[in-house]
Amino acid sequence: MSLINRFRSIVGGKPGETVTAETPAAEWADRRKRKRINAREGTRVLIIDDSPTIVAALKKILRSAKYEVLEAGDAETGIEIARSEKPELVFLDIVLPGMNGFAALRTMRKDPATQFVPIIMISGNEQATEQFYANRIGADDFMKKPFNRYEVFARVEQLLDEERVPRRKQLATA
Repeated sequence: MSLINRFRSIVGGKPGETVTAETPAAEWADRRKRKRINAREGTRVLIIDDSPTIVAALKKILRSAKYEVLEAGDAETGIEIARSEKPELVFLDIVLPGMNGFAALRTMRKDPATQFVPIIMISGNEQATEQFYANRIGADDFMKKPFNRYEVFARVEQLLDEERVPRRKQLATA
């Protein structure tokens, strides 16, 4: 693999693709020019994913910004932790043992204790239908695996209010 192709694979470009202002490579360069806005220190984040590797990577990224990280390896445990520990943000995998992420999302949106917690769905399969379905049933964002620090913090930043607290996006009324 050539050095250029390696770089493109890291930043998301494809061999032979022209880099424009809309490509991830340009976004990658632009992000270094502006200061990242983090959630306030101590923000409680729950990761619900059955992959120890994904949990460890995401936990390391979030802890680098001084977030408090909770974790669950399945949806049922994650829902219980969300009810009892009251996280301010949840990263929820779609493919989980037992209850899947979509069912967990529906459950959390119906529960008064968790219905207003922002939820970012994560999956290794970035299908447009999954994104659409996740948004229709109440996800606040969708992040594909593998992810990098930039993407994690960009997703979190989109959900922050003026006080740097993650909040649910305002749903458009039809």
